[in-house]
Amino acid sequence: MKNKNRPISFLDDRLLFPAVDMANSEGLLAVGGDLSPERLLLAYKNAIFPWFNEDSLILWWSPDPRMVLFPEKIKISKSMRNTLNKGKFKVTKDKAFKEVIQHCAKAYRPGQKGTWITDRMTEAYILLHKKGYAHSYEVWEGETLVGGLYGLDLGHVFCGESMFSKAKDASKYALIHLARELEKLNYALIDCQLHTDHLESLGAELISRDHYLELLKEVDK
Repeated sequence: MKNKNRPISFLDDRLLFPAVDMANSEGLLAVGGDLSPERLLLAYKNAIFPWFNEDSLILWWSPDPRMVLFPEKIKISKSMRNTLNKGKFKVTKDKAFKEVIQHCAKAYRPGQKGTWITDRMTEAYILLHKKGYAHSYEVWEGETLVGGLYGLDLGHVFCGESMFSKAKDASKYALIHLARELEKLNYALIDCQLHTDHLESLGAELISRDHYLELLKEVDK
């Protein structure tokens, strides 16, 4: 049985994390450390991700179960298919990474105060983008950026971080485009991290952390 009160590890300058099965029942694994590219990549390759508020220490999470979307299982409603067929939007990749992450940080989230995409997080992921690990998908209506998403590409797993929409269905448009592209490239899945009804409606599902780790290990083979 998972222990909600299990002691949380405090990270130092060493580039390592505790075993993920040391996370408490809420998924919190460790506190502290930094957001260097090396630590972030190590985290994602081991089913760990950072999530914290502006005035907080860095918190590292590894929830069990894990919300994922298998690209071939994405659900497209009839109305969304009509939108896709009309070609209302244009999708680009890595044309406006900074703008996408900034829009995601400002996006309204029901029941959420502030944003977890802090200035430190923004700077860290922009650096990962410059190093070729983080990518954005932009949705345009004419010349206006109306939606998009960003995340980390581990080779056969895309770790989705956040998405935003300023026009109806724009973020769904980005996610569907991503799923279709990754399916063609035989990616195992899109990591969505935590459950939301919105993601579930698009075909995302919960799997055990052990199963997720098995799929991550396939990346390194």
